[in-house]
Amino acid sequence: MTTPSKPAVHSTRSIGINFLILLLFMLSGVAALIYQVCWQRSLFSLLGVDLESTTIVVSVFMFGLGCGALLGGRFADAYPDRRILGFAVAETAIGIYGYCSPHLIHFIAANSGLGYSHASNLIKSFAVLIVPTTLMGATLPILVTHLFAQEKSIGVSVGKLYFANTMGGAIGAALATFYLFMVMGISDSVRVASAINVFVAAMAYGIFGLLRR
Repeated sequence: MTTPSKPAVHSTRSIGINFLILLLFMLSGVAALIYQVCWQRSLFSLLGVDLESTTIVVSVFMFGLGCGALLGGRFADAYPDRRILGFAVAETAIGIYGYCSPHLIHFIAANSGLGYSHASNLIKSFAVLIVPTTLMGATLPILVTHLFAQEKSIGVSVGKLYFANTMGGAIGAALATFYLFMVMGISDSVRVASAINVFVAAMAYGIFGLLRR
């Protein structure tokens, strides 16, 4: 009987870890779209529902994702041995923020004296969304650089991660709209997303520990 060589064992382990990372990033996408749908509905009750308010919420959300992507890329280059740890920390922070976000939105609604102008709506949306969306945006470049180091193909790395996260987002949006809202309401739906983030973070911490062996 022959025993597998160490490179073969290492390659098999890497394939398994990378597949698990894709699954975790898909779950992260599920949580992200649950948040987005829930936060939009909550902010609409705070800002009012019109075309301008919708545009402001979406614009702030995308601005945070863009800033996070820039910062995540810099982190990944600066700390190549801690990319998975960075992903785990980001998911932990998103989960904690997400759990607290309904209280934050209610606090802003109760204590804001800004009125309902477009400028005030922008400030309120920015205050609620900038932290979690920046963290969400950081996760993609962090994981892209990790997979690229393994697979040596930027196209394959980006494609796999974008596919996984987008599929997760589609599942999350449908889950929130057609099930969670009807069964749990907005606040508990947000807590489901928070629990998903915590699970993803816990698994990522485990992967980080495994990679350091």
